Amino acid sequence: MFISNTKKQKDEMLKEIGVSSFEDLIKKIPPKFLNSDFLISEKPLTEIEIHRKFGELAGKNQKVLNFVGAGAYERYTPSAVKHIAERGEFLTAYTPYQAEASQGLLQTIYEYQSQICALFQMDVSNASVYDGASALGEAARACVRITSRKKILYPKSLNPQYLTTLKTYFGNSSDYEFEAIEHLNGKMDIASLKNKLDESVACVIAQSPNFFGILEDMKEISEITHAKGALFTAVADPMSLAIIEPPGSYDADFAVAEGQGLGLPLNYGGPYLGIFTCKKAHIRQMPGRLVSMTTDTEGKRGFVLTLQAREQHIRRDKAASNICSNEALCALMAAIYMTLLGPEGMKEVAEANAFNARYALKKLSAIPKIKLKFNGSFFNEFIIDLPKDPAELRKKILARDGIDIGLPLKKFHPDMKNSLLVCATETKTKEDINKLETALRKNL
Repeated sequence: MFISNTKKQKDEMLKEIGVSSFEDLIKKIPPKFLNSDFLISEKPLTEIEIHRKFGELAGKNQKVLNFVGAGAYERYTPSAVKHIAERGEFLTAYTPYQAEASQGLLQTIYEYQSQICALFQMDVSNASVYDGASALGEAARACVRITSRKKILYPKSLNPQYLTTLKTYFGNSSDYEFEAIEHLNGKMDIASLKNKLDESVACVIAQSPNFFGILEDMKEISEITHAKGALFTAVADPMSLAIIEPPGSYDADFAVAEGQGLGLPLNYGGPYLGIFTCKKAHIRQMPGRLVSMTTDTEGKRGFVLTLQAREQHIRRDKAASNICSNEALCALMAAIYMTLLGPEGMKEVAEANAFNARYALKKLSAIPKIKLKFNGSFFNEFIIDLPKDPAELRKKILARDGIDIGLPLKKFHPDMKNSLLVCATETKTKEDINKLETALRKNL
């Protein structure tokens, strides 16, 4: 809510802060962030004028045929998900500080946790964190606390945004060591893992499908990790778990994921949904909240906040995390989505993803100048090598044909200067994929 302030109120606030003007208040902000290019108007606008202005800006949006994935996926969301989530009792609920008065909200969180545990085959799920990357950071810090070790091994095939967030969680401290595990044909190099894994390693991280789209040998990685007394953290795609082995089946200690693909639309960075699960033995190291079901003195079912290992509720030095909000509305949307589809519906969507990606690979591989980068099994995205700069080709085809051909990888992996990550979810038809093939043939 925005409440306008009078000049007198503004002057009083500035005086209390200790500055003489608003310009003095913001003078430390770098000029580039105060650029007037960000303004939609140099003068105040009425509500009608603002509505018209935003309509003009929205009209510039281009509807494209999108083949970009890399952690955020274009998937079909049943209309019921949005309509149910926008009910007033859900949309306006903030956080259950008075749990006994928030039974409806607690029940939705409990249902979400139950569904995530079933999907991941893990003992416990929390009520969510900010996104998949922060969930990984939380899991790695939990591994360090549990083992009292300081080294973290991660694969070069990890989503680079996850890696950036992971390192941010540990700050600039020199107490912790991060070491990359090489990949071989797109999969974690087991020999490299064995060579770098010793008694100083707190946890080994593996992502499957990884950033290259390839499925990893998670069971083997888990066994090798545990043999050295380290903990194993799995990063998953929740949609893929409808058809591939879930983290619980290969004894993961922690399993995290980005939940955007479970009924959440693509946005400019969020809000998204950080899925966090773990073994029961590690429950005290879990960030955020845990909702459980119980009965009251009259034998009626009720829901309670069983665990809140966060700094708002316990002493800061004993808190598992300083996470102080969960993505409750996003978690609710995921719960509604999974409920509407059910296990069989989830399986059908996952199979459609796998089928479309393989059809896309078949069509693109038929183009003489295109080569498949890695030969491993994949879920719904894969890497191809092109004979020219993918970034320039992407701009050209987007402008001419309205097709976003995929994500160029040079920015993330300089040695992949001509590589393109292509994704095809259930939202793509054969006709869509044929258009991609035609556009690439014309421009190569």
